[in-house]
Amino acid sequence: MGTPGNDRVYIHEYVNIIGHARAHYMHHITANWAVIAREERQQLCVGVWATVGITSRWPEVVNIWEDTGWEGLAASLEHEYSAPTLQDPSLAAWWAKAAEFRSGGLDRILTPAPWSPTVADLDERKVGGQCYVHELTKLRPHGAPRYFDALEMHGIDLHAEFGFALVGAYKNTLVLGTECLTVWAVPTYLDWTKSEQARNSDSKLAKWVDGLSGLVTESERVLLADAPLSPRKLGRQPVAADRSSYELP
Repeated sequence: MGTPGNDRVYIHEYVNIIGHARAHYMHHITANWAVIAREERQQLCVGVWATVGITSRWPEVVNIWEDTGWEGLAASLEHEYSAPTLQDPSLAAWWAKAAEFRSGGLDRILTPAPWSPTVADLDERKVGGQCYVHELTKLRPHGAPRYFDALEMHGIDLHAEFGFALVGAYKNTLVLGTECLTVWAVPTYLDWTKSEQARNSDSKLAKWVDGLSGLVTESERVLLADAPLSPRKLGRQPVAADRSSYELP
């Protein structure tokens, strides 16, 4: 787990990809935007992933960003939406290029569990895997604190039995405590399949999940794969030199 007292704010994005442009978009967002965001806004990249199509919509990319806190988020929004175009004028060329690869998306503002790792924690520990589990959990009103407690007390350790490492545990801050997101780094696809089998057996993990039935109303697990220049794959934040280090297909 991370250092207690994580006070960052996170931005979660589902990005709709046009045709076969997924690799180009992932390169554009990691090699270009992640560098710009860090230098100009102190915004760090948690990860950039492609959804594994057999588990969700495709083609789709998931991005998660870490802002310095509410004041940092406010400064970014003020800078972005003060322009007549409602876009940062200095990023006009970046937006135009991105439009060739994506058609829109859906974002969330997230706040972390106090013990959720920061990007600094993740980068320092080189948290990553062959794949990732992205679990969006719907809860009864005001259920997020109870769900975080259940994760901290037993859920993290039970997932660790399958090699899962926590990337982040967050709640959607714009709803009534009814939506949480957890992201896990998984060593191998085989480890993921073992965890899914355990959920459908008489395992400790299955019993823990069953014990949440009075709190959880719906849960969707999606499998993710790292972008080539995702921080979780690199073990660090992307830098400008990475722009030419990966040859696009």
